[in-house]
Amino acid sequence: MRDGGPSDVWAEGDAYERYMGRWSRRVAEVFVARLGEPAGLCWLDVGCGTGALTGAVASRCRPRTVLGLDRSGEFVRAARSAAVPGPARFAVADASALPLRDAVCDAVVSGLALNFLEPPGTAVAEAARVVRPGGLVAAYVWDYADGMALLRRFWDAATALDPAAAALDEGRRFTLCRPGPLRGLWSGAGLVDVTVAPIEVPTVFGRFEDLWEPFLSGQGPAPGYVATLTPGARDRLRGRLAASLPVRPDGSVALAARAWAARGRRPAGAER
Repeated sequence: MRDGGPSDVWAEGDAYERYMGRWSRRVAEVFVARLGEPAGLCWLDVGCGTGALTGAVASRCRPRTVLGLDRSGEFVRAARSAAVPGPARFAVADASALPLRDAVCDAVVSGLALNFLEPPGTAVAEAARVVRPGGLVAAYVWDYADGMALLRRFWDAATALDPAAAALDEGRRFTLCRPGPLRGLWSGAGLVDVTVAPIEVPTVFGRFEDLWEPFLSGQGPAPGYVATLTPGARDRLRGRLAASLPVRPDGSVALAARAWAARGRRPAGAER
């Protein structure tokens, strides 16, 4: 699924869980709780990754069905092996060409995937196609520009040592990490009653190594960048990042993460 640019490698489920999955699950719980949809609906999770959002829908929304789709077969295998409650199913599929008929879902959601889909407008248009008239289309993305403190600290340290790293910074590359472009994407797909709101969650690391080690996995833009460095350059980056962090007396590092959540509905009576 998420192979949208330089150094973007998302394939191994366990590595993703250590890097972002643990925080994406917290955002998914808040996101789903805010949707307020009734029980008994047919849900679709586009770009489901390792199943964080699918699992939140299954456990909180009492769905009739919930299907998670992702382009990565490894992520789909990881999602299937997770303890996802309820009637959840997973399959490999491309968000730009959903293998579903028109208007067959009551709600289509997506978590942290849109910035890695090319072009994202096609994926949102596909979501609008498969949702019924009056149905919900909603998604959330990290605020890479300002609100995802883990990555902001990382890229600030990386670019201080290597100005060329700025070209890989998600905050520069991904325009959808801000409310305005998200709102425009939803409206451009013909959705109405569009809103965009923040979701903030704490990201507390027990010690610095708990924060740093996932950057060594090669999974995602920042770890992909780390994988290109020589051992000496990697050590310098590690030291600069460590020096920039607010470390508590017990050695823990307390940061925060913000995501932007967009939602809208296919117009009632709309047919395709």
